[in-house]
Amino acid sequence: MQVPLYQAKAEFFRMLGHPVRIRVLELLQGGPVAVRDLLTEIEIEPSSLSQQLAVLRRSGIVVQIREGSTVSYALAGGDVAELLRAARRILTELLAGQNELLAELRQADPPPVAVPQGGPVPR
Repeated sequence: MQVPLYQAKAEFFRMLGHPVRIRVLELLQGGPVAVRDLLTEIEIEPSSLSQQLAVLRRSGIVVQIREGSTVSYALAGGDVAELLRAARRILTELLAGQNELLAELRQADPPPVAVPQGGPVPR
């Protein structure tokens, strides 16, 4: 039985749903990166990075490159880089909208009223 497209998409986005995996993909946008350099940039335990790289490799989103004793990773295709750029554009628009709303709220708020010490003001 074939998995519905919407379910496959949900699984794909779940696979992306980890900060370390996103950071790895961002670092790989410029080309292959050695594991030692990924460790330096991300500053996590080697075993944790290895687990996250395995998830990305199993999904087919990254490929492993071996040159002698050096192991590097690269994006399997350019579409991933485009997806990350699209995510950045969407987040930029969302945050800009939130900043505009915050500015409107600040303009609409009346100045705070001082409450005298000793309790509420009698009416």
